[in-house]
Amino acid sequence: MNKEDMLNKIAEEIRNCTKCHLAKTRTNAVPGEGNPNARIVFIGEAPGREEDLQGRPFVGAAGKFLTQLIEGILGIPRSEVFITNVVKCRPVPNPNVPARLQRGNREPTEEEIRICSPYLDRQLEIIQPDIIVCLGRHSAKYILSKIGFHFSSLSKIRGNVFEGVIGKKKVKVFVTFHPAAALYKPPWRKIIEDDFRYLKSLMEGKRTKITLEDFF
Repeated sequence: MNKEDMLNKIAEEIRNCTKCHLAKTRTNAVPGEGNPNARIVFIGEAPGREEDLQGRPFVGAAGKFLTQLIEGILGIPRSEVFITNVVKCRPVPNPNVPARLQRGNREPTEEEIRICSPYLDRQLEIIQPDIIVCLGRHSAKYILSKIGFHFSSLSKIRGNVFEGVIGKKKVKVFVTFHPAAALYKPPWRKIIEDDFRYLKSLMEGKRTKITLEDFF
């Protein structure tokens, strides 16, 4: 079975998953999409309203901004990267109302992350990217914990890259704000764009890694 088939198998499991209460309100689960041989994987926190409706990651306003960052700054077609979330179903404020009828979102809980994250682990094991880009606090906290880094504050570590082993693969982990942050705090748009310019220089071999020892 090739990588694409293995990822499709996991995607089908996710679409049929009932391991947590989010299955009761979702319209569609959002497994992720992209190149199964992607060099870079982008990981957000959880789907929003548009993602829940379409079953695809980052297709709302924040997704359009992410696509601009990937294609406009990194110079890579969106189809050549892999994009997903730690939690695969939309967390909604009211657990008794279908997601399609709710406009608000909430952050995923630790329990939801614990239950859902094994799907992400399996996806990363299959794709084996060189670089993982964490979009937002929950993504950064989860991924950095896998390489032994104790997460404290996103604002302190964003724009930095860490190196470690996830599964059996040595990877670089880059941390930045979630693209949605630019929608609510316009000054952060430039910060995120600058982070992506730094990421591009990393991809081109012009920057070096940051190790855990740099923070102790």
